[in-house]
Amino acid sequence: MLPWVGVLIVILTVYAILKRYETRLVLFTAGLLMALIALKPMEAFSQFQKSMTNAGLISAICSVMGFAYVMKLTQCDQHLVHAVANTVARARAILIPATTIATFLINIALPSAAGCAAAVGAVMIPVLMAAGVHPAVAAAAVLAGTFGSVLSPGSSHIVMVAEMSGASVVDTIATVTPATVVTGLIGAGVLTILAFLRREDRGHASETVTESPQFRPNPLYALVPIVPLVLLVLGATVPAMKNWRLTVPACMLIGTILALLVTRMNPAEVTKSFFDGMGKAYGDVIGIIIAAGVFAAGLTQVGLIDLLLNAATGARGAIGAAGTWGPFLVAILSGSGDAATIAFNEAVTPHAASFGLTIPKLGTLASLAGSLGRSMSPVAGAAIIVSGIAGVSPIEVAKRNAPGMILASVVAFLMQGL
Repeated sequence: MLPWVGVLIVILTVYAILKRYETRLVLFTAGLLMALIALKPMEAFSQFQKSMTNAGLISAICSVMGFAYVMKLTQCDQHLVHAVANTVARARAILIPATTIATFLINIALPSAAGCAAAVGAVMIPVLMAAGVHPAVAAAAVLAGTFGSVLSPGSSHIVMVAEMSGASVVDTIATVTPATVVTGLIGAGVLTILAFLRREDRGHASETVTESPQFRPNPLYALVPIVPLVLLVLGATVPAMKNWRLTVPACMLIGTILALLVTRMNPAEVTKSFFDGMGKAYGDVIGIIIAAGVFAAGLTQVGLIDLLLNAATGARGAIGAAGTWGPFLVAILSGSGDAATIAFNEAVTPHAASFGLTIPKLGTLASLAGSLGRSMSPVAGAAIIVSGIAGVSPIEVAKRNAPGMILASVVAFLMQGL
């Protein structure tokens, strides 16, 4: 009976997450409860300790968040956004898809969906609205690009899957790159076509809408957020640089030092900002991973993982579907794909070989699907931000992104889950 008790607890866990209770509390409590029912409570505490000292996850995620805080302090992120926006604004005929693609690319360098939406939205939404684009479409164009972080070496999901499989971060990203690029183009393309058919791509300019204030981006400042990404790729692909040990933390520190040299800000302020970001990453991102690890340990102790493995061994389509639309649906309803994606990757992805899949393929599929769901969720932080900038309801923005994201999730499943 224990596995079925576990099923009930999983259902209650999903319900609690959808009701937006504190994610870490929900996952930790559910995992500990299952371990207690199995009369093995110490397994939950052991997993907690193991997760909180995972060197690979902590060093990569915390250093990336520290670098992101420095980019915000020095405003290098704003210079990058405005440099890209100035180019996009000139492409009036393809303004909507160009905005989505630009957001997608910026989100790789600035992996926070909400942060990227705020930075890009503040610049591009007024530009689109001044060009006559419907406000909801202008907001949707930015929101549709906020899953570029799937290709970021600082993504907690990418780092987790890489650690789990033993592959490098760059190799793990390469596994999901084709599917992510294709789904990104689908999101941009479907939104553009629907806007054209509904005549929402023109004729909606308001006299109260003006273009964003003039901002002269400094090319050197704009390049700083991109430098760590370039170093990571070069370190993994150029034979002569493979001995340089260009790890994620090393690249983020190089980027931080470069930002300090280029902007000439107070070194004490930059240092404080970097470590503040690291602390925020541990509390928020690593905290969810720790709680999800306890949840996965509880699933194992009640025998639910074994039940799943025995029932679905060899059922590649079934597990691929679960890894796609499980995180996808939870992300739509909760506004965040993190909890569902991390829980799935902790509990199921390590057994990917039993289903005829690889850990990188299954793990990155869950990450991509969760991000797609968040990009059409009316309660996601990024959706609320862009809706506020455009002055429309988040529901209206979500409705315009839904067709493209649903089609994209199907394509992601076909490319990654089979």
